[in-house]
Parts: sequence; structure tokens; C-alpha cells
Amino acid sequence: MYTVKDHGHEVRFSDVKLKTEKLSLFYGKFRALNTISLEIYENAITALIGPSGCGKSSFLRVFNRMNDLIASARAEGRAELDGKDIYDRNADVVELRKMVGMVFQKPNPFPMSIFDNLAYGPRRHGRNNKAQLEEIVEKSLRRAALWDEVKDKLDQSGMALSGGQQQRLCIARVLAVEPEVILMDEPCSALDPIATLKIEDLMRELVKNYTIVIVTHNMQQAARVSDMTAFLLMDKDRSGTLVE
Repeated sequence: MYTVKDHGHEVRFSDVKLKTEKLSLFYGKFRALNTISLEIYENAITALIGPSGCGKSSFLRVFNRMNDLIASARAEGRAELDGKDIYDRNADVVELRKMVGMVFQKPNPFPMSIFDNLAYGPRRHGRNNKAQLEEIVEKSLRRAALWDEVKDKLDQSGMALSGGQQQRLCIARVLAVEPEVILMDEPCSALDPIATLKIEDLMRELVKNYTIVIVTHNMQQAARVSDMTAFLLMDKDRSGTLVE
């Protein structure tokens, strides 16, 4: 049980969604993360803050095993989703990445139509019924607060949208495969203040149904949107450690 104050009211989080125990991450011989133990609660926004190079993004990528794509990377310790070891040898990485979606620092829509951007994930998971895909696309765009802006141009390229719209499109693309966790790696760093506010408002709406972990360099943003904040810092060996 974890209790925080929100505008004078107590908000309680009881279910741990993600957890690490003495987690270390290595790139070759370099230890990027040093024995980090942290609990991340369901339906809460947890912000990861700290100076550049302290391992925030590396820690974020632990939860959907994106670090596996780096040949020299290896993890020690334990990382869990719903109490199950993410790094178990029998873990299904494809299923893990369906459950734990990722939104990157710069918007990265696919070079295809808005509709196909949203339908790509469901199609990869075997959902090809046209009516079903249309329903998924509309539902995802509505959840990402983008439907009213693009409903009449679904056949146009996703890359023709503004930066803020592209980022919401990428969020909608993650939502289309029905994840339980959304990882966001500095999702507003390339956006103007108005687009940033829309993304922040969207996060506060999405957290009602999803668990969100966000990396941010913006202290004010962490204060505005997060329920809990984890502060990482480099130790004397330049490894990322959890300070508070």
C-alpha cells in the first residue's frame, strides 16, 4: 500500500504492477544500472528523473526488454510484471511487448496512412477483419484524443501530421494492441508547450486504465503529471543508482 497526497486528498495505490529487485544492467563490462529495487504501482504515473547519463532510459527499456536488441546488454537481478519474471527463459518477449507498449522521445509514425499506422499492430497479432480493425482504429484514436482531428483523413500519411499530433498517433498505435503498461521516454521533449500540455492531459486521462512510466528531464512536468517520482543519479563508477 502506498499513499500520496493529491490536491489535499489521499490517493492510495495497493497493486504493484512492475517491480525490480537488485536489478543491474550491463553494456559489455560497463554497469549502466546498479542494483535498483523499485515498485511501480498499477494505474499510477511514475516519473523517472535525474541527470543525463544516469540510466533512466535504460531502466525504462528493461520493462519491455528493448535492451535485448543491444548485443552487449545483459541484466542481473529480477524484473517483474504482475509478479512474473520478465527475464525468465520461458518468457514470451512478443507477448511482453504487447502488454508493455513504448512511446519514444521523437514521434516515429510509420510511412503509411493514419489508418494503417493504427491497424499495423493488431494485424501482426492476427486481427484482419476490416470492421474489427475500423473499430480498433477509432477507439484508439479517441483514447489518444486525436479522433476529431483526423477522422476525415485516415487515408492520409501519418507523417503529414504536426509533431504533437504525430506523438498522439504513436500513443494511439500503442493503445491499439491493448497494453497494460505504457512506457514513455521523454515524450514531450520535441514538442512545443501547447502540444506538451495536450500530452500531459492525455496521460492523466489514460492512467485511469493504464500504468504509465515516464522519463522526463522537466522537473515541472514530473510535478504536474506523476503520482510518484524516482530520482536516479550516477555513483562514483558512473552507474545509475536509485537515490529516492
